[in-house]
Amino acid sequence: MNAQNKIATDFAGFEVGYDIPALPGMDEKDIQTPCLVLDLDALERNIKKMGDYAKAHGMRHRSHGKMHKSVDVQKLQQELGGAAGVCCQKVSEAEVFARGGIKDILVSNQVRDPAKIDRLARLPKYGARIITCVDDLANVADLSAAAQRHGTQIECFVEIDCGAGRCGVTTAAAVVEIARAVDAAPGLKFTGIQAYQGAMQHIESFTERKAKLDAAIAQVREAVAALEEAGLSPELVSGGGTGSYYFESGSGVYNELQCGSYAFMDADYGRIKDAEGQRIDKGEWENALFILTSVMSHAKPDKAICDAGLKAQSVDSGLPFIYGRDDVEYVKCSDEHGVIADPQGVLKVNEKLRLVPGHCDPTCNVHDWYVGVRNGKVEVVWPVSARGKGY
Repeated sequence: MNAQNKIATDFAGFEVGYDIPALPGMDEKDIQTPCLVLDLDALERNIKKMGDYAKAHGMRHRSHGKMHKSVDVQKLQQELGGAAGVCCQKVSEAEVFARGGIKDILVSNQVRDPAKIDRLARLPKYGARIITCVDDLANVADLSAAAQRHGTQIECFVEIDCGAGRCGVTTAAAVVEIARAVDAAPGLKFTGIQAYQGAMQHIESFTERKAKLDAAIAQVREAVAALEEAGLSPELVSGGGTGSYYFESGSGVYNELQCGSYAFMDADYGRIKDAEGQRIDKGEWENALFILTSVMSHAKPDKAICDAGLKAQSVDSGLPFIYGRDDVEYVKCSDEHGVIADPQGVLKVNEKLRLVPGHCDPTCNVHDWYVGVRNGKVEVVWPVSARGKGY
């Protein structure tokens, strides 16, 4: 099937602006806004760089699907970056990836609701390895019953609270107790440890991030030693994010990474510093995700209004910045409008700008499509497959 036939088959009947912001083959200047745009060259370089790093350091990389919520992006991470599987946060996300053909899925969260546990237990029927996190003995019996009911196997990570202050147990003794229960439960398999230190990922200082991870690594090392002494050596010790993966990789105890935002890179992550004190979006990773927006009004000489407001993004981690420009600044937003300071009056109505969102994960979750561009042309249009899957 040639490219033109594929476009016609995939998007037959789609109307630009009504169903979809763009179609493959269009010029970038004709994309309808506001929408998510992926710089495919930058995205591919980021993915390959993380894949090469993980391979060179003997690490398994399980990319995080809650960031992009896209089967297509996940497949690119596996094909180009060697990602071994995907992390999801919710059963509904896991269902989308399993149905999309992803074969190694971790629900990096607790699943406690009986209906959700039942859905989780069905997922191996798609041919996928399914792992979930446990931090409570009572959960073990419920997972076991569901797995037996459906004739499947659910693998389990015991989650350690290594500093995030959310889910997870805090002692090596508790880790061993839950691991033993999992190991003894029909339909379950003890696979390892979930130890993601999320609270420190966005600390700007490299040395301060390292101090937080040093404490987490010591805690994980103690748990692994206790498991080994109990005859329950973990197959996987999983964790690590875009702000810390080098610490986990050098620990000698972790063997799986869970990095997500590195592939797209947002404004909040971009602010953190590497070992040399440089922003990580200036050398380590490239901005690959943008909100494409258009100037819709310039009635005030020093102020432009664009069509990307609160409904096009999440501002929980701050406002977006305008990519590649230092003469204009995105300063405020309301539901449908973004306010851009333009002191020299350089912007024109209908001019398009690329915004780097403050926080990529929730921003992606409010859009239906990714428009992938290369050399000024739309090359691919991918659905945000798991958009809104929060249950």
